[in-house]
Amino acid sequence: MSEMLTMEKFYEAAEKVKDVTLPTDLVYSEYFSQICNNEVYLKPENMQFTGAYKVRGAYYKTSTLTEEERQKGIITASAGNHAQGVALAAKRFGVRAVIVMPTTTPLIKVNRTKSYGAEVVLYGNVYDEACNYAYELASDQGLTFIHPFDDLAVATGQGTIGVEIMKQLPDVDCILVPIGGGGLAAGISVFAKLINPAIKVIGVEPEGANCMQESLNMGKVITLNNVNTIADGTAVKTPGVKIFPYVQENIDKVITVSDADLVVAFLDMVENHKMVVENSGLLTVAALKQLEFTGKKVVSILSGGNMDVITMSSVVQQGLIFRDRIFTVSVLLPDKPGELCRVAQIIANENGNVIKLDHNQFVTTNRNDAVELRITLEAFGTEHKKTIIDALTQHNYRPKVVRTNI
Repeated sequence: MSEMLTMEKFYEAAEKVKDVTLPTDLVYSEYFSQICNNEVYLKPENMQFTGAYKVRGAYYKTSTLTEEERQKGIITASAGNHAQGVALAAKRFGVRAVIVMPTTTPLIKVNRTKSYGAEVVLYGNVYDEACNYAYELASDQGLTFIHPFDDLAVATGQGTIGVEIMKQLPDVDCILVPIGGGGLAAGISVFAKLINPAIKVIGVEPEGANCMQESLNMGKVITLNNVNTIADGTAVKTPGVKIFPYVQENIDKVITVSDADLVVAFLDMVENHKMVVENSGLLTVAALKQLEFTGKKVVSILSGGNMDVITMSSVVQQGLIFRDRIFTVSVLLPDKPGELCRVAQIIANENGNVIKLDHNQFVTTNRNDAVELRITLEAFGTEHKKTIIDALTQHNYRPKVVRTNI
């Protein structure tokens, strides 16, 4: 594999993956450009056949196997996107594929992997546990293991994203790359630096799964004790050992983002670009506000869009709450007719939209403040929320913002 991650192999892989990829031309984002005062372009890999970039590395790796290796079959472990990539590659080459997935993998990813004809085995709570079991099965059944990130051929395939970026935006100043195990980061950073060493390549990890950042800080590969993030596709405890030196040499910096920032980024992406991007795919978007420079051309890689509808609805709800577009306020009312209408009119005068009411007559024995009314409202944002609360205060209702529960 020493011949991988070379200019020749990147271009070879770029031609090869055209068999299984859709064009994902850069999309200029006026909204995100204004947020960070840079010229931001999105690389929408969420629009691929499998809903993620992972098919690139999986297909190219499979193409490099011998006919004997392909006949024996292939196996991998994945939280979902690499699984679908390997499954599609196996289908195109007509070989058997076994995929070990963590039991926490969203159902949509499990079903889509099966739809390509792969055999799915659910094992473990996180990727690392699933991976260890996949190695056992590979040994027992003579299957070729295709690692989701710690493989130079896979990393070369992922690096084809860099080839496309440089073709479409040759004067790019910075590329933001999501990091789970590091295969994508290795491939893109090596290619970018081969083309132009001045290009900054910044890796982005979830705060609760920053294995690459910690490893770079220590100067060696380390394993986190645990991971905790909604970005399931990058919930990795240990980065790749084989690709680590390439990341170490070519990634300029690694930054982390919180789950709360990912939630808000999802809402921003849906509302401003009408695109569904999964939490791991939003890492680079959430990181835009942390950039320490302005006036540069920045590419943000959207690595995938495979999100189940239950998770999607929860993220949207939380995003609305974080943006103060939904909130709940508690007021105490005298126990007499007309008070509910009076409160409703105050809210209506400020253009607040009532979503839910909870009326409790037994909060106190005091007849003057005998009723607690909890109102869940829709607002335009923080300033509008404050306007509504101020109006209720001015009418002596002593509003208190409480935890929203919708």
